[in-house]
Amino acid sequence: MKKLVLADRTLQTDKAAFVMGIVNVTPDSFYAESRAGAGCRAIDYALRLIDEGADILDIGGESTRPGSDYVDAEEEIRRVVPLVQEIRKHNRTVAISVDTRKSAVMQAALDAGADILNDVSALEDDEALFPLCARSGIPVILMHKRGIPQNMQANTAYRDVFSEVDEYLAARAELAVSRGIAADKIIVDPGIGFGKDAAGNSTLILHCGELCKGRYPVLMALSRKTVIGALLQRGSSPVPPEERLFGTVAADILAVQGGASLIRVHDVKPAVDTMTLLEKISILDGGLAKA
Repeated sequence: MKKLVLADRTLQTDKAAFVMGIVNVTPDSFYAESRAGAGCRAIDYALRLIDEGADILDIGGESTRPGSDYVDAEEEIRRVVPLVQEIRKHNRTVAISVDTRKSAVMQAALDAGADILNDVSALEDDEALFPLCARSGIPVILMHKRGIPQNMQANTAYRDVFSEVDEYLAARAELAVSRGIAADKIIVDPGIGFGKDAAGNSTLILHCGELCKGRYPVLMALSRKTVIGALLQRGSSPVPPEERLFGTVAADILAVQGGASLIRVHDVKPAVDTMTLLEKISILDGGLAKA
């Protein structure tokens, strides 16, 4: 049984990893099927992911795909907060993560019932997030990226991709603790596709559990990303997002066997089935470490 301590309760799962379902209230996320829309359509989408077994919903009001544009806090709040409020009217227990870099957005989301901050900037973009997260006692996901969405794929060369990502995440986690965020509320994310090439992404997938010497849970966000399409390339063309489900499932299995505790996915039901089977096989076999 895996556990994740939130501010006011403990989340538990009997799967091999927590499944975080993606709910994009954006018009430009890279995978069109993940755009939940607004109003009734968005709440129906979110509730369907809960019914399919999502442990966590990750709500995003600003796309951070390569080439995406900045969204101001007011617009992001307008997109995110009504959905958080509506989810809480229907479900009081599912964990809600908000994918934002802005303290104003996170404060409004917390007031509406959110539980987790998922920050692609690892608290670099808004210093006010440090005291907000420390005061509220919420888990914080710190992600590695290089550059900003507009240019992050322009430089994917590293001396040693694992060491550099590891050093960055360890430093950000250490800073967060020094600013009052409890160490047991930190989750790290190596940022697959955020300034890495296929080789670098592959290294991080296979060795993610070694990040920060295993001190923090690891979130892996692999779902339908460009690296999946590139590795599944057919002829001279990468596989499009619509055809990356099976590749995603395979990559998630490798990541969890490599030490990931949470997976962020567009396709909740396949992920739930996969993580349930992994856990049951692990129990029956006495642990995947033998494999």
